[in-house]
Amino acid sequence: MSAVVLSAVWKMRGVGRHSTQAVKDVSLAVEPGDFMLLEGPSGSGKTTLLALAAGLLTPDRGEVLLASERLGGLSPRARGRLRATRVGFVFQRPNLLSRIDVLENVLISAQLAGLASADGAREAAALLGALGIGHLAQRHPGELSGGEEQRVAVARALVHRPAVVFADEPTAGLDGASGAAVAECLQRLARERGSAVLLATHDARLGPFATKRARIVDGRIVS
Repeated sequence: MSAVVLSAVWKMRGVGRHSTQAVKDVSLAVEPGDFMLLEGPSGSGKTTLLALAAGLLTPDRGEVLLASERLGGLSPRARGRLRATRVGFVFQRPNLLSRIDVLENVLISAQLAGLASADGAREAAALLGALGIGHLAQRHPGELSGGEEQRVAVARALVHRPAVVFADEPTAGLDGASGAAVAECLQRLARERGSAVLLATHDARLGPFATKRARIVDGRIVS
């Protein structure tokens, strides 16, 4: 069963004469284990499409299924609960909380998903080890490099074993080696956990990691 399905989705952004059709009649499906790149230039509609797929925005037309749930039939509270339990997010900026350590940052997602404390701690420790940063568990974000911070964000996104991970330009602020390392870790660990990944990027270096690729230009999928 698909992790994400968009069917003939449209979305307008802005108001009045400043409005634009950000997403135009987009249909796509992401399956468990997929690492799908959503490629396109800045302003092409990638981020809006991610937000629609994650239930952060509501389409003007069309239908979105997320983890087999029809988003149009859910209340805002139910959507929030679905995201907390079945979705992971990785953004361009790691957005870690500076006042707590690495392990505690990862455990936030486990707690929001309702994992028992022992299970969350075990998953978090395993992920940090698999990402090669287990020795940094007690460090604070200000003591980490950019690549290390983004690996913590990957662990936070995967700790509750989500059905799908949405990633928006997660390598944009990293050098080539660090970006490739983060992408490889996300691809491998998501696959091992049966999660799908939908990653928006214009970073051509990520092509080798993809199992599927879609290109969006002016709000439409063109290839």
